[in-house]
Amino acid sequence: MSSSAQSDDATRRAAALRLVVLFGIVSLFADMAYEGGRSITGPYLAVLGASGAAVGIVAGGGELLGYTLRLVSGRAADATRLYWPITIAGYVVQMAAVPALALAGSWPAAAVLIILERVGKAMRNPPRDAMLAGASTEIGRGWAFGVHEALDQAGALVGPLLAAAILAWRGQYPLAFGILAIPAAITLATLAVARFTYPDPGGVSARRADTRTQGLPGAFWVYMAGAGLVAAGFADFSLMAFHFEKAGTVDNALVPVFYAVAMGTSGLGSLLFGRLFDQRGIVILVPLTVATALFAPLAFLGNGTAAFAGTILWGVGLGVHESVMAAAVAQIVPQSRVASAYGLFNLGYGVAWFAGSAVIGVLYDISIPALVVFSVVAELAAIPLFLRLRRHPALRGSSARG
Repeated sequence: MSSSAQSDDATRRAAALRLVVLFGIVSLFADMAYEGGRSITGPYLAVLGASGAAVGIVAGGGELLGYTLRLVSGRAADATRLYWPITIAGYVVQMAAVPALALAGSWPAAAVLIILERVGKAMRNPPRDAMLAGASTEIGRGWAFGVHEALDQAGALVGPLLAAAILAWRGQYPLAFGILAIPAAITLATLAVARFTYPDPGGVSARRADTRTQGLPGAFWVYMAGAGLVAAGFADFSLMAFHFEKAGTVDNALVPVFYAVAMGTSGLGSLLFGRLFDQRGIVILVPLTVATALFAPLAFLGNGTAAFAGTILWGVGLGVHESVMAAAVAQIVPQSRVASAYGLFNLGYGVAWFAGSAVIGVLYDISIPALVVFSVVAELAAIPLFLRLRRHPALRGSSARG
């Protein structure tokens, strides 16, 4: 390779990395805003007079609606190639909804804003991830999504701690939500910089419009089934926190700290997992799935120390989903259909998580050991599916291909 060609490659890699980091900074402040808000919405709804059933319906229904709308957002982005406008619109909706909770005078009004925040995230994720996938071919998709996720989770760590600090200082939920307008504004400002600096990341807007989800490679459906099993066994943190309080294993004041630690673990882990995926391929999901499956017995059957370890492994699972799983989808499907594939994949993942969470919630009231068995079996059942994919050329990793 000539020196000029090497120089061009280095320039493209540097540009790709700058875009990934810029998107990561956007996500850092976005997560600071919305994860900070999500960490206190449960008790806020209680203060406003909502029942436990209402809290569960709002949280679960918002998640399900958010994952469902990702299919619509992804198909719309691939059909119109308006990746940036749809991404920006989603961020605007989401960043406006979080600080607006400070003005909610009743729990139904707050519920609408909570669901609207999920809608905004659903709008922006598939087109944003398609742009990340398009721009990251030069540096490795696992590494790119890992770097992005690490910055993302840094914000998810700081946000809940900021909200907890405001509540400890003044004890006012409206003030805590209002303060989150600052990272929300920084998010939108940084997003504007990214839009004008990189108007067409990876040339995504120049691709032929293609929104088909039928006829996607068989490997995609196998992978989606495996990811769905992992999601079904993955308890929501709200249930874990509920158990900590009910069982008395973790002091209430430490629950937000546990959540922040999980976010930090997810961010740091995603860097490692993303790099390992680029090098070793899909096979790295096997030991990671085994490790993640241990969160349930530790969190639901152990003492405070075991619960802390279980929370860390739960964070590992989040890091795997946001780095390896996102990167693998982009490796499997045609590039003209990445956003649509992300929308479909996230829909399947979200439905499986919602269904699994419902089962886990019912089992919690019947038998906690049965809950643990269901969670562990569901996660481990994904391993044979991941092993089926280990010989797929795009999922073998650079070391195997080399």
